[in-house]
Amino acid sequence: MTTICVLGAGLAGSEAAWQLAERGLKVRLIDMKPETLSPAHSDPHFAELVCSNSLRSGKFASASGLLKYELRHFSSLIMEAADATRLPAGGALAVDREAFPLYISERLKQHPNIELVCEQIQDLNDLTDDYRLIATGPLTAGKLFQSIEKFSGADNLYFFDAAAPLIEDSSINKEIAFMASRYEDGEGDYLNCPMDAKQYGEFREALLQADKVVPRGFEKELLFEGCKPIEALAEDGIDTLRFGPLKPVGLPLPGTGEEAYAVVQLRQDDFAHNLWNMVGFQTRLKFPEQVRVFRMIPGLETAEFARFGVMHRNSFICSPRVLSTNYRTLKDQKLFFAGQITGVEGYLESTASGLLAALTLASELGKYDPKLLARASTRETVIGGLANYVISASPDNFQPLKANFSLLSELGREDIRAYRQRYGLKLRGRAERRCYYSIRSLETLGLEADQIKELYQQES
Repeated sequence: MTTICVLGAGLAGSEAAWQLAERGLKVRLIDMKPETLSPAHSDPHFAELVCSNSLRSGKFASASGLLKYELRHFSSLIMEAADATRLPAGGALAVDREAFPLYISERLKQHPNIELVCEQIQDLNDLTDDYRLIATGPLTAGKLFQSIEKFSGADNLYFFDAAAPLIEDSSINKEIAFMASRYEDGEGDYLNCPMDAKQYGEFREALLQADKVVPRGFEKELLFEGCKPIEALAEDGIDTLRFGPLKPVGLPLPGTGEEAYAVVQLRQDDFAHNLWNMVGFQTRLKFPEQVRVFRMIPGLETAEFARFGVMHRNSFICSPRVLSTNYRTLKDQKLFFAGQITGVEGYLESTASGLLAALTLASELGKYDPKLLARASTRETVIGGLANYVISASPDNFQPLKANFSLLSELGREDIRAYRQRYGLKLRGRAERRCYYSIRSLETLGLEADQIKELYQQES
């Protein structure tokens, strides 16, 4: 009997185990939780969200939104959990931080084809199953990472990631902070703290001068561009914050309708409305400095922090040198990697890698149609585009990447003309092109035109 092991029950590993089990394959899902937690984890359940509770945009004409539609098409466990624990967040998909991993853990525990094993594996050679899927995440460290590094033969690659603080609702001054979503998208799901020019200047200066956690001497600091700490953005220029997480555009002030000079947004983090996440405020400031500096923000003068921002080391293999198609390793055809350790960046991007690796394995064992696998693997889908990126990027400058339309094969003029005739969307320019990227992907996966139109209309 063929044996399959999935190592790591984060987003990628949980999804991979689920997809394999749903196709009748027996899976051993190994994780060191709940007995052992990494320095960045605090929840004993699987698929914990370490950083933000946002899964980004759910819009039909966005790459992250399209990825959500693709994952739902494959009955993704992670998307099922996200939809079941969803919180108000305008056009984004945010989830309850505690309910989300609990939902996933319970579903995995109840599946008859999944055996949960609590064990801390130290070496890849300790895994003797016929097929092994490694999804230990970007916090893989110690002897296991050394074993992975030895297997890959690549130089050590890493970057530093950071999580944003959580603020208690009762400590926020609601006479200053106001509810609104950018461009009135939704019913107003964000708390917004406006700043004038003087307040912004003083806040930025405080960020620049604040004491920060310094990496250990033997570690070179590499900050991933897509998740820079707030103080690193402040160092990039006077207006970098105002064109980034503190962007005031689309958020008119109540009463006057004028724009503030800058706006700090807070996003709901739990069902009970007790916690708010500081959007874009991942940070490496020392804890006392977070209190001092972040209380300079109007509306947060007496803020109480349920969780401080933290910084941790994220590791990843040099996938262009290590992996082949669909996350299979070049050196061992029965060994797969999935998740952020492969160089996909983001919660659902990690989920997508676990899903595709599992479908590839299932197809090889005769439990999934190779024709359907080919559809998922093409660069006409975000799922396939991500898998292609991690093996085709330059190995000399390989960096993690989130879902974006540049991953997909280019739409030609004839394609666009055909979609206009078939769907008749009253759009032009970038919005139209993005819609057609999404339409092409869903057509590739087998959805009919009427089904796709219905999905588009639901959002519109």
